[in-house]
Amino acid sequence: MTTLVLGPSLGTTATTCWGPVARLLEGEFDVVTWELPGHGGDRGPVPAGLTVADLARRVADAVEGLFLYAGDSVGGQVGLQLLLDHPERVLGAVLCCTGARIGTAQSWAERTEQVRRSGTASLVAATATRWFAPGFLEREPERGAALLHALRDTGTEGYTAVCGALAAFDVRDRLGEVTRPVVAVAGAHDPVCPPESLREIADGVRHGRLEVLPDVAHQAPAEDPHEVARIIRELAREVA
Repeated sequence: MTTLVLGPSLGTTATTCWGPVARLLEGEFDVVTWELPGHGGDRGPVPAGLTVADLARRVADAVEGLFLYAGDSVGGQVGLQLLLDHPERVLGAVLCCTGARIGTAQSWAERTEQVRRSGTASLVAATATRWFAPGFLEREPERGAALLHALRDTGTEGYTAVCGALAAFDVRDRLGEVTRPVVAVAGAHDPVCPPESLREIADGVRHGRLEVLPDVAHQAPAEDPHEVARIIRELAREVA
């Protein structure tokens, strides 16, 4: 059975971000999830100077053998780093709502300052408009609430450490080095990583394609788990 590794987005947990997809794929894959430092059940010391390469190394060290990878936002960036650093281990990747660069150093510095001043709870109201397409919270109130509660409960140190990793990450000039198949999945309503950000990945890697989900913003695995699961299954068949 193929191992499928799932990587969450900033301020979420593996369960809130990927739980709906993982349930759909039970029995088809050996599903492995991981947590960002200071998020969810990861309450150990948060590494100083955290980078996306550090996160990718943690994943590579924790998973044995070959694997298929799927990640959302910073979880998607970890996928890009794995494709660059460990191409012999990654069969292919589904990269959701992400970018070879997300935001700017200034925007992440501002976010870090807000969280240090007021905590992650101060982000919840604005985040709901960035994370979810119109109508999602009305259709799936429990799923949306779980994600926002995960954000509220994320520790300051873990959240700001990942902000620092995001601020430093930029592999736009290295996309051509990625040789494994990649599906870049965009949300049509995503203001954080709009479809153009995912098109840059799909066009930049050697074997990439773009899928745009019409009723999704920044949390594709939670907003449209059936479509994301379909895309993962299709890529698994391609690389088998």
